[in-house]
Amino acid sequence: MKIRLRAFEKDDLDTIVKWVNTEAVTQYLSDSLIYPISRTDEAKWLESVTVTNHREKVFAVETLDKELVGSVGLHNINWVERKAELGIMIGEPRFWGQGYGSDAVREILRIAFEKMNLNRVYLRVFENNPRAIRVYEKCGFQKEGVLRQDHYFGRCYSDTFIMAILKQEYLHLLRK
Repeated sequence: MKIRLRAFEKDDLDTIVKWVNTEAVTQYLSDSLIYPISRTDEAKWLESVTVTNHREKVFAVETLDKELVGSVGLHNINWVERKAELGIMIGEPRFWGQGYGSDAVREILRIAFEKMNLNRVYLRVFENNPRAIRVYEKCGFQKEGVLRQDHYFGRCYSDTFIMAILKQEYLHLLRK
């Protein structure tokens, strides 16, 4: 494991603002990040994820040397149906393609299934993000559906894949 998850701190704010205002980082993330984000707005977001929130659990991703490299979280947590949506961002480009994202996904799945007793973790990923798709498949996610021409970026539309992993599939992977 190359990473550890921790709570966000106020000292992380400047780094996060830099990431969410870098198009190369945000092009595959939420459409709410297509416009520049102010430090004030990002501080409100940071505060919202650091207080007790039963619908969202978001963590900072740091290297074992304590360098902040991204964030990973469970959103839209539904405690009745025991499911949540995964979101991840490795904000430091020099850490892309080196296994940090895979480790962060594996760790958030461990928390989701072993600590929170969720049954399903799902996500949305754009078809033009093959690096992320490989990570998710490597971690046990399966494609469940396609939202056709759902995402607009770079003057063209692309499909969005819906992917998910169930607790029983996660546990099966652990036994291998």
